[in-house]
Amino acid sequence: MISAIVFIPLFAAVIFIFVSGKNVKFFKIASLAVSGFVFLLSIVPFIKFEAANPLPQFQEFSHWIGFGLNYRIGADGISLMLLLLTTFLAPLAIASSWNYIREREKEYYIMMLLLETGMLGVFVAQNLFLFYVFWEAMLIPMYFIIGIWGGKKRVYATLKFVLYTMFGSLLMLVGIFYLWKVSPNHSLYFYDLYSLKISDSTQILLFAAFALAFAIKVPIFPFHTWLPDAHTEAPTAGSVLLAAVLLKMGGYGFLRLAIPVFPEGFRLFSPYLIVLAIISIVYGAAMAFVQKDAKRLVAYSSVSHLGVIMLGIFIFTFKAYTGGIYQMLNHGLSTGALFLLVGMVYERTHTREMERLGGLARPLPLLSGFLMITVLSSIGLPGLNGFVGEFLVFMGSFEANKTVGIFAALGVILSAVYLLWMFQKVMQGKVKNEAYMKLPRMNLREILIMVPIVILYFWMGLYPKFFISKFEKSAKFMMEISSKTEIVQVIDGGGK
Repeated sequence: MISAIVFIPLFAAVIFIFVSGKNVKFFKIASLAVSGFVFLLSIVPFIKFEAANPLPQFQEFSHWIGFGLNYRIGADGISLMLLLLTTFLAPLAIASSWNYIREREKEYYIMMLLLETGMLGVFVAQNLFLFYVFWEAMLIPMYFIIGIWGGKKRVYATLKFVLYTMFGSLLMLVGIFYLWKVSPNHSLYFYDLYSLKISDSTQILLFAAFALAFAIKVPIFPFHTWLPDAHTEAPTAGSVLLAAVLLKMGGYGFLRLAIPVFPEGFRLFSPYLIVLAIISIVYGAAMAFVQKDAKRLVAYSSVSHLGVIMLGIFIFTFKAYTGGIYQMLNHGLSTGALFLLVGMVYERTHTREMERLGGLARPLPLLSGFLMITVLSSIGLPGLNGFVGEFLVFMGSFEANKTVGIFAALGVILSAVYLLWMFQKVMQGKVKNEAYMKLPRMNLREILIMVPIVILYFWMGLYPKFFISKFEKSAKFMMEISSKTEIVQVIDGGGK
C-alpha cells in the first residue's frame, strides 16, 4: 500500500517520457488524475491506522543492496500526517499550474510527479540510507522546476538552493557512514539506531552534522538566506510544495533522527537551538514587514512561522512538541494557500509589487475573501487551524520558560501586523490601475483548488482532536525514546 502511494507518481512520470509532448492537455489531465488518485489511495492507511499503536504500521521490507542497506518503509502517526499533507497538496499544486506554465509542459509535469515521489519517500522511509536517497533525489526535480520555469533570477536562486542543501547533506552522509560502521549487523533501521550506545563526544559531533543538514532545510536562522530567493523565483506550484512540504523535512529530520539518535548532542545544543528558533520568529517577521514583493513577504513569513514549529520541537515539553507537529500541517495549508493566491493575483496583474496593486477586492471579491480567511488562518485566529498549533507551542513554552513563551507569542502579534498590512496593500484602498477593474474573476478550477483548503482550516481549528489523535501516541513515544539518556531541559523551569 505505502509503496504504491510513493511510486505511482514515479511510474506515471516514466510513462510520460514516451508520450508525445504535442498533446499538452493530456499531461495536465493525466498528472492531475495521477496525483489525485494517490491522494485517495493515501486515505486508506489514514482510515486503517491504529492510533493507539505508536510504532510504524503498514511496514514493507525487502533486501535491496545488502550490508544493512535495505528497503524498509512504513508510517507511524507523524509520518502518516505528513504523507497525507503531501498527497493532498500535490494535485492542488498541479492544478494551479495549468495556465501558469506555457512552455515545456511535458517536462514540467514529469518533474512535478518525480518531486511527489521524492517527498513521500522521505516521510515513509524507515532505513536511514533509504531516507538519504529520497532526501537527495527530491532535490533534482526541484532544481529543474525552479531553474527552468522560475523567474528572471532563477539560475542564481537554484544554485543557491542546491549548494546550501547539498552542503548540509554531505555532512549528514558522513554521519550515516559512521552509524553504518558502528551499528550491529550494519543495520540502519531507525529503531535499531535509537538503541545504539554512542559516546557523548561522538553524539555531539554527529548531532551537529545532522542538525546542520536539517537546519538548512527548515530553514532556521542564520541558514535561511536561500529561501526567499528560491520562493520568489520558483513558479507558483514550486513555491507551494517548497513551503508546504519540503521545509517540513528539516523539522521531521530533527524529531525522527537527530534528537532520538543523539540525545546527548541535543541536550548540549538545545539552548542554542531555542535561541535560534526565537530569532527566526522575530527576524522573519521583521523582514516580512519591509518587503515590497508579496511573494517575498510570504517567504519571510515562513521563516517566522517555522521558527514557531522548531521552538515547539526544541523546547521539548509534550504540549509544545505536539503543537509543533500540528503546526507543520497548519503551516503547510496556510502558507501553501498564500502562495497559491499570490500566484493567482500575479497571473492577472503580472506584478507582485504591492505598491502597484491595491483595491483588488472590487474586481476580485471572491479571491479577496479567500485571501482574507487564509491570512486569518496564518495569524492564528481562534476557530481556524493556525490557532491550535500555536497555542499548544506557547503553552508548552511557558511551562518551560516564561521568557521564551513571551518571545514566541510576540511572533503572533508581528505576523498579524505584516499579513494584515499585505492584505490591506493588495486588496483594499483605491484601485491604482483602472485596467484592474476588468480583471477576470476566479474560475471554477481556482475555486475548486481553494475550497478544500478552507474546509480544512475550519475542520482543523474546530475539531483538532480528530487529527492530533492520529499522531499523539507516536509523538509521546518519540519523546520517550529521545529521553532514554535522561534528557532534561537545560533552560530554567524545564523538565523531561
